[in-house]
Amino acid sequence: MKFNALRASLAVAALAFLAGASCKKESKAGDTGAVEAADRAGVVNIPESEIDKTPLPGIDVSKLDGKQQTLFYKLVQAYPSPCGKAHSLRTSVTEDKTCKRAPFAARYIISLISDEAPESELRKVWDAKYKDVPAETKTFALDGVPHSGPIDAPIQIVEFFDYGCPACKDAKPILDEVVARNPSTVVVFYKQFPLTDKHPNAMSAAKAALAAHAQGKFKQMHDKLFETQPEHDRAAVMAIAESLGLDMAKFQADYDAAEAKVRADMKEGDAAGVDGTPTLFFEGREYAGPWHPDYFGYWIAEELAVNH
Repeated sequence: MKFNALRASLAVAALAFLAGASCKKESKAGDTGAVEAADRAGVVNIPESEIDKTPLPGIDVSKLDGKQQTLFYKLVQAYPSPCGKAHSLRTSVTEDKTCKRAPFAARYIISLISDEAPESELRKVWDAKYKDVPAETKTFALDGVPHSGPIDAPIQIVEFFDYGCPACKDAKPILDEVVARNPSTVVVFYKQFPLTDKHPNAMSAAKAALAAHAQGKFKQMHDKLFETQPEHDRAAVMAIAESLGLDMAKFQADYDAAEAKVRADMKEGDAAGVDGTPTLFFEGREYAGPWHPDYFGYWIAEELAVNH
């Protein structure tokens, strides 16, 4: 199941539905009591005899077992419209043709249940995607920024990351797969956000990536920097650059001049509220879904249907 696979990927202890495992700027102690209360609040209490199990048009629940189907029908009855309407998700699916998100939202819940997400997590995921939506989206300076995918792709993802962060290393193949599965519809832009207090050589790696980008070999350097994590001091990145056949005089000059560009990325990240890596912005809003290509796929399909 992807739920369990996600626990393993990104070293997640509790499925990282909202942010994934990450390298944080600073450690913050959590309020365990508040977390437990929030978990309890996410569980819907409706007697089974009162759950409407009438099938929803166009929504296939056949991959769910009987218990899971009951949970699904309970949640679509209890959860609000994903379009901010004053009715339930069930009503949005069955009656409100203007709510284009409704069928996608229902299928999203089916996939989460199928992947064995606990009910206490489901409401968090729902709220992060459909309720706690910022009034304004973030915009970033992207001219000349390294990217994967067609630069004019309709779906834009911006990643703030750190080459010294283990979670970023684990996230890399996931993002690579997202681009591979969506070769004409997704572009990922890479923004440097080295956490130098935790990863002393992260700035050196970021500078090396931008210096390689200046010679058209960002991807090759990007791959090598994650492969060699955390050996990213000046001598190490110079050796990587030489192995990639780069013009070393130009590389060294660009490397020495790159810190200003790195600092500019970091300033943008700070302004956008980035407090750890990796942090993704999906069409200008922070991505808050499971770190699995399938779930990125759900976000992408919904966005294409609703806004493109």
